[in-house]
Amino acid sequence: MVALKVFFSFVMFIAHSVSSMEAKRHIHMGTQRIDSNWYDAHATFYGDMTGGETMQGACGYGDLFKQGYGLETTALSTALFNNGLTCGACFEIKCHNDPQWCYPHAGSIKVTATNFCPPNYTKSEGNWCNPPLKHFDLSMPMFTKLAIYKAGIIPVKYRRVLCYKKGGIQFQIKGNPWWTLVLLYNVGGAGDIKDVKIKGSMTRSWV
Repeated sequence: MVALKVFFSFVMFIAHSVSSMEAKRHIHMGTQRIDSNWYDAHATFYGDMTGGETMQGACGYGDLFKQGYGLETTALSTALFNNGLTCGACFEIKCHNDPQWCYPHAGSIKVTATNFCPPNYTKSEGNWCNPPLKHFDLSMPMFTKLAIYKAGIIPVKYRRVLCYKKGGIQFQIKGNPWWTLVLLYNVGGAGDIKDVKIKGSMTRSWV
């Protein structure tokens, strides 16, 4: 199996926000619109301070350090994961209204969605990732920037934000004679991928 990594540069449109008394505030990135209002959710963490258990994941990423995400990552509950369409999106999160566990003046963290927190229907309570709950399962280093790790779970406020990545969009192509897998990562701006078109060297149109 041969992996080919191609680096592309892209033009970043100027992001701007629009607000009014009647309409929600949004950030525009090209033709995509990001709702940047703050919403309520909860957050937990998985893995340890090394982040080993956060590697790989349902979004198809591999070594998050090599791919530029590092430990600034989160898994999303079903309500936020959107069948994988939110992979690569960036969120700003802050601990909210829990003086027992929230660090005073902790501020906020920014993380990229790289994994899925699956629902659990085997128990009657504590199923934070079950629909319709909005939940972030953070890497431990990110959680402990907001609250004491013994808290286990904390109430948070979150919002979508633009992603800022270095090095441009990166592509990794893997496969064999029967299938081809194209992984896009390190995506700035909106972060999530809506559509991809491919054009071969011997073809005239994009598919």
